[in-house]
This record gives sequence, structure tokens and C-alpha cells, in this order.
Amino acid sequence: MAGGHMPAQPDVSTPVVVIRCARHGGLGITRTLGRMGVPVYNVDESKFAPAFYSRYSTGRFTWDAELAPAEKTVEALCELAARIGRRAILVPTSDGTTMLVSEHASRLSEWYDFPHVEPTLVQALCSKREMYFLAKKHGVPTPDAAFPQSRAELVECSKSFRYPVMAKGIFGIELERIAGKRMFLANSPEELLSIYDRFEDWSRPNIMLQEFIPGSVEINWMLNAYYDRNSDCPVEFTGRKIRMYPAYTGLTSLGECARNETIARTTREFMKACGYRGILDIGYRYDQRDGQYKVIDINPRVGATFRLFVGANGMDVIRAMYLDLTGQPVEFAPAPEGRRWLVEDVDLISSMRILRPVNSTGQSLFRS
Repeated sequence: MAGGHMPAQPDVSTPVVVIRCARHGGLGITRTLGRMGVPVYNVDESKFAPAFYSRYSTGRFTWDAELAPAEKTVEALCELAARIGRRAILVPTSDGTTMLVSEHASRLSEWYDFPHVEPTLVQALCSKREMYFLAKKHGVPTPDAAFPQSRAELVECSKSFRYPVMAKGIFGIELERIAGKRMFLANSPEELLSIYDRFEDWSRPNIMLQEFIPGSVEINWMLNAYYDRNSDCPVEFTGRKIRMYPAYTGLTSLGECARNETIARTTREFMKACGYRGILDIGYRYDQRDGQYKVIDINPRVGATFRLFVGANGMDVIRAMYLDLTGQPVEFAPAPEGRRWLVEDVDLISSMRILRPVNSTGQSLFRS
């Protein structure tokens, strides 16, 4: 974790409630705000969530906000705010909880402060299908994709894509619940059909095809930013994904801060046009074939990797949101170029996997 100094004597009396504190993401939020002196309350379905054991956690509450009925979760959050005894800032950390907050903003606003985003926009950014069409609408480069609605359509699509090809959950969490992962890399039509036959439900299709952009680790980029109520961007950071877990297709396990003005400008213009507010975590791949940075994923929320991006003054996107929502100045400082951050346990696995770049069937991931 980086050090640094925040603006002198910020008011930290407003508490924060973090919904879903899985692994290092929830722990990072708890630590970065706790070190400021902010009271942080953690909500997670597991009593073993790492944030529950942080010395910076003021209160711990077990609740499954992903699977419980939305109305029950909203009621539970309102009851929690009443127990805290004052208004708090609400921080969802998953697509499901982010959509829940936007859809029930009116009720939750009685007790909580948070960036207000239109539910239709949140839904579009969480859905990889709608994100694809939104990017196309605003002229933002994105890999070619297809959304087969039947096995017959899939068979036709499988003939037109160049391999390898990505098979991804339109809503990643739904595919993960069934398959244990959110995306697959298929090296042949037969492998692609096998993935669909095992994991797709044609009554409500959720797997899309996405063009695979070839290249080494240098092509993977990400941006973390905070957008205020006017959709202006007081804080933004860019960096490279050096390794991911699972290897090649998963979350960042090793990242490095590096300035990329092209994706910064592209994202600012995109989010301004959409009227987006709040924290954003977005991924790009550089396509060496046409020289374009192409948007891969958009998360309208804080990402688990956010503590890679820490300004020289200690600013990160969570601290920026806290200060802005409490009416305090947000002082941006760039992150040190070349600063690295890793997830110790899974990065070890990922680094070993990258030494042998094959898929589960023993086929090369990068054959032509």
C-alpha cells in the first residue's frame, strides 16, 4: 500500500457502508478510508470476508446482498443506517449491488448518500451486450461481438469468427455461478460449441462471443476514475495489466501505473456523453492490427484493483468519492509512473500458468 498525505484535516465524521467485501477489494476500501479516520461498516455474505478482520472495520454485518430479494436487502440496509444513527455513504462493489442501489435509489437516499446514476445506464454498463452497443453508438472502438440466441445461430457464428475467440458472460456473475468463471478462451468451433453446450441456457441466453485481440501483456490497459455530479472527472489514473488471474482472462493480479492519454481522453468523452457519475473501472486492449485501443469491459463501480492507483498525495478513487460526496475539495496528484501492485496468492498461480501458455485441452492459446 502506498502512503502519502491527504488535504489537511478532512472531515471524516460521515460513516461508510461497504456492500459485499469479497477478497482484497473490500479490504482495500476499508483500509484506505479507515486510515483517514472514517468509520467503515462492512456487509458481506461470508463471516470470513477479509475486511471483517481489519482493525479499520467499525462494524460487521452478515447479509447476502447478491442473492437475497432486493426489497429485503434495501430494508436491511435502511435498518443498518438506523443502527448507525446518522447518514452514511453507501459503496456497492459488485455489478449486482450496483444495479440494486441505482434501482432503489429513492428509498436508499432517505438514509444514504451515493452518486446517482440512471438505472438504465447502470444496466447498460453492467451488461456486456448493452455496453457493446453503447460503445458503438458513441464511436468508441470495441472488439467485434456476436450474441447468438439459439444453437443454430451459434453454429453459424462459430464459422465466421477467427480463433481463438472469447466466450463471455453478458452478466459475468451469472456465468460464474454456473461455470466457476466469467469467460473462456476457445481455440476451435468444437471447443466453442462444447462451452455453450455445458453452460448456456437457451431460454435466457447469457453467453456472448467476442473477438480475441492477440498480443503480449503490454496491450492490456485499465483506467480508474471518479466522475462528479456534473460528469466531470477530477481524478483519473491509467495503468497496464501485467498478469491476470485466471491467466489471460481474469482479474488483475499484477498491475503497473502508466499514463495513457488516449484511453483517458476516450473515457472522459464517453462518460461525459453518457452522463455517468461515480467511480468507474474500465479495461482496454490495444489492437496492433489497426492501432486502436478497444474497450473490453466497463464496471460502473469501484474495481478490486483500485489501490494500484494511488496519487502522490494518497488520493485514490474511493477517497475522491468520499471527499466529493461530503462537500470537501478533491486534490488530484498523479500516481508515480511505474508503481506496481499485486495480489500475492493468485499472482503466484498466474505467473506459473503464464510460463505454460496452453488451455485446459493442451492447445496453444496463441496459435494462428
